[in-house]
Amino acid sequence: MSAHKSHGNPSGLKQIDLDQIWDDLKDGIEQVYNRQGMPKPRYMELYTHVYDYCTSVHQQVSRPTNKPKKGQVSSGGAQLVGLELYKRLREFLRNYLVNLLKKMKMDGIDLMDEDVLQFYTKQWEDYQFSSKVLNGVCSYLNRHWVRREYEEGRKGVYEVYQLALVTWRDNLFKQLNKQVTNAVLKFIERERSGETINTRLVSGVINCYVELGLNEEDPNAKGRNLSVYMNSFEDVFLEDTERFYTHESTEFLRQNPVTEYMKKAEQRLLEEQRRVQVYLHETTLERLAKTCERVLIQKHLEIFHAEFQNLLDADKNEDLGRMYQLVARISDGLGELRNLLEIYIVNQGLAAIDKCGEMANSDPKVYVNTILEVHKKYNALVLTAFNNDSGFVAALDKACGRFINSNAVTRQANSSSKSPELLAKYCDLLLKKSSKNPEEAELEDTLNQVMVVFKYIEDKDVFQKFYSKMLAKRLVQHMSASDDAEASMISKLKQACGFEYTSKLQRMFQDIGVSKDLNETFRKHLANSYEPLDIDFSIQVLSSGSWPFQQSFTFSLPSELERSVHRFATFYSSQHSGRKLSWLYNMSKGELVTNCFRNRYTLQASTFQMAVLLQFNVSEVWVLQQLHESTQIKLDFLIQVVQILLKAKLLQSDDDESELQPSSVISLFSGYKNKKLRVNINIPMKTELKVEQETTHKHIEEDRKLLIQAAIVRIMKMRKVLKHQQLVAEVLNQLSSRFKPRVHIIKKCIDILIEKEYLERTESQKDTYSYLA
Repeated sequence: MSAHKSHGNPSGLKQIDLDQIWDDLKDGIEQVYNRQGMPKPRYMELYTHVYDYCTSVHQQVSRPTNKPKKGQVSSGGAQLVGLELYKRLREFLRNYLVNLLKKMKMDGIDLMDEDVLQFYTKQWEDYQFSSKVLNGVCSYLNRHWVRREYEEGRKGVYEVYQLALVTWRDNLFKQLNKQVTNAVLKFIERERSGETINTRLVSGVINCYVELGLNEEDPNAKGRNLSVYMNSFEDVFLEDTERFYTHESTEFLRQNPVTEYMKKAEQRLLEEQRRVQVYLHETTLERLAKTCERVLIQKHLEIFHAEFQNLLDADKNEDLGRMYQLVARISDGLGELRNLLEIYIVNQGLAAIDKCGEMANSDPKVYVNTILEVHKKYNALVLTAFNNDSGFVAALDKACGRFINSNAVTRQANSSSKSPELLAKYCDLLLKKSSKNPEEAELEDTLNQVMVVFKYIEDKDVFQKFYSKMLAKRLVQHMSASDDAEASMISKLKQACGFEYTSKLQRMFQDIGVSKDLNETFRKHLANSYEPLDIDFSIQVLSSGSWPFQQSFTFSLPSELERSVHRFATFYSSQHSGRKLSWLYNMSKGELVTNCFRNRYTLQASTFQMAVLLQFNVSEVWVLQQLHESTQIKLDFLIQVVQILLKAKLLQSDDDESELQPSSVISLFSGYKNKKLRVNINIPMKTELKVEQETTHKHIEEDRKLLIQAAIVRIMKMRKVLKHQQLVAEVLNQLSSRFKPRVHIIKKCIDILIEKEYLERTESQKDTYSYLA
């Protein structure tokens, strides 16, 4: 034997029999379990009994495989000593609990009521506290004997506190857990029915069930497994919950409106969440929430769906928000609500446009504002009631796309391109000089609203064509309300559709700036020359290809204007050699000052009107055919010019203005009167407007064919070989941001490219194309 002294044992080596210490130790343990106060010296006495016994020398059985550890005499002996003490402790705990159970029965405690909870929680809390004290007394046994037993793989050996728990589980819990659990469930049901209960009793039971969940693999490990809690309480509690709410929700819905039921469901879900926080284990929250959601919401989804439209009709946004919050808890629960919302918004949009009648067709402002009102209303709803949920945002977007691109107005025009055309006209109203022009900040806000509608328009190329025509006229006629607003709108379109979409619009803007500088240079040139012009003459040079203007027919320019045109042409060719000027007389205009009437008027006229009116300086009466010969304006066009002058009462004719013939006599009306001294007679002609609209649509179709062909070539160049269906799908995908190509047009374009030998049909497979490099 080693002659080393034991740690904390000043008397050196000695042999202590268990019977020597057990009576005093047992008295002390009974004192602990009877909850009698214990001074510290007495506690240390008990601790020392255990310590002395565990470290005493016992040689009768030794395990040679175990090496002595520092501070111990013989580990084998210590283990045997530990085992005897461990057995007596186990027996003490078992007897204590058996007697407790007997006492309970003798006292006649009702196992079905609150009494059982009072008894169980009180005894559990006392027992748990006492067992922790006992665990401290036996800490040396835990650290050495128990630990070594465990390391050597002995099953069923626990630290003393864990032993106390196992003993409670096997002797008290197994006898009472069903009654205790039932009493807890009754308590919870009473609370659900509005009674106030003693939640401490419930949380005491729950704490006990959680504490009893030992980790069987490692009984001394920190942390509990929750098997006892789940099997003995949670599973039954959740079944009980499902039963309770199934009955309550069915009854409540039978007697109350859905809106009240949703408030009730919301309240119940909050209550259950609080219940977990107050007295259940936190891990129950997820299973409890799922159970409640299934019973309170999922089982009634059809009733919610049926109510959804009624709430939309009645603008019950708060209730819609409540329904969203509830249904959002269900996995994939929102899909049907999104579909219902989309259908509803489409119908609201179509009805709003229908209600405007013919005005929506003829007045772009009415049409666009009607669309914006619908969007504004349901955008606000999605934002507030539906929490800006991406699925509901998508439903709003799909709905707006549907009713904006196909409605009463587009059906009447038999074309989906009516919407972009009217939107472009609305922009023209906003950006053109007018007495009704809004303030800069308000205009900017309105342009942002325009972009909302623009986002939904399928045929963005149609908008581009009409917008560029109208922008061109505003710029050429100096009719823009604000250069900043024009630039802002182009910037917004660029952001939405890319540089290519707005490149021509930006070049038009640049041309106007360059023309201002050019006019200045021309004026300086004239000032330095010997022959200054006797009329105020300014020009705009527009780069061909950027502007949507058709070249006008030539005619005999009045001599008064011819000199100015000639002087500028000579000046321009000296500045830019090799550039050719083509004059757009149909876009030109000027001012004439009258000396033939009682008042001196300034007439703002088109170039063709000027050409006709200046003839009356030569003679006050003309036959229409003579006017045609002297001006060289096409006869049918000349008739329209004269008709406008007759309507303005500047000229007069013996024939009715609607039945002019080449033989009609036209004379100056010397009695002309007007309240204004500056009179604008430059009114666009109906046929001109009609032709312009038709050519715009024609150009759109031609441009589309070129875009489709370019897309096909791009795709085939990359893929080399492709089936017909796949090619059509990829073309649709590539061009959908600009317009929705029609499938029969795509087929035509494929045939054109086969003719041009860009593609060929594969020999063996007729529906497959190959790219010809």
